[in-house]
Amino acid sequence: MCLDLLYSILHQIPVERRGEMGLKHRKGRRKDKDSPTPPAAEESKRYLEDTCIKERVTDADFFRLVSLPHSLDKNEWLATHAISFFNHVNLVYGVVSEYCNSETCSTMTGPGNVQFLWYDDKGKKYKYSAPQYVDIVTTNIQREISNETVFPTKFGQTFPSTFESTVKKIHKYLFHILAHIYHVHYSDFVTLQMHGHLNSLFTHFMVFNIKFDLLEEKDYEVVQDLLKGLIQLLPDPNQNEGKENTAPSSDKDNNCVSMEVSPTHI
Repeated sequence: MCLDLLYSILHQIPVERRGEMGLKHRKGRRKDKDSPTPPAAEESKRYLEDTCIKERVTDADFFRLVSLPHSLDKNEWLATHAISFFNHVNLVYGVVSEYCNSETCSTMTGPGNVQFLWYDDKGKKYKYSAPQYVDIVTTNIQREISNETVFPTKFGQTFPSTFESTVKKIHKYLFHILAHIYHVHYSDFVTLQMHGHLNSLFTHFMVFNIKFDLLEEKDYEVVQDLLKGLIQLLPDPNQNEGKENTAPSSDKDNNCVSMEVSPTHI
């Protein structure tokens, strides 16, 4: 099920706004960042402005959307979402790719001026410009997704025991791309009047990650203020207790974004 469908299937559900997020918060200090780069003195966070953070393209109940449907294999659910999120992150990055070059983005940074580094299979880390980093990440994720031994597509094939770890790694790198967009290119999205799409994608992505524990809190600590602001605008997740995630049939089922991907190992 692609995100376009997920964004639309619950538009008829009554939405009650709430004040505080109902997710449990694990306390702890971040001990290891990708790079100990000192934060900027006064970082502008336009994405936290009231008029910006409220922009979205749907009022869908993301807490219900991410819930694993009854009788559906968890790995199938993770695989479907990993591919969909990968395609949509690619799409939103494409919006600002012409503004993201080695001169404007000489390092791959996120909020707080944290630098994201690339680690090879041997654990050696590399520092790249943002466009280089994104290219390496997306190329490797594509190779991983197209690997039938990791993302099986034929009947009778099974997922490897390491599949969830693979999804976690993919989502961590996708998070880095989204964090960079918010940190450096959010104003470009506002200018193009597409920040509502970015906010909706990021909210859906993070609610899914938190639901299935795919990211460690230290991984997204740099966007805690943004995440809290976005989740505060969602319906109370407690109102969905005991409700099964079933999507009503709709003609929009055929409007999914094509997901033709061809992915090595991250």
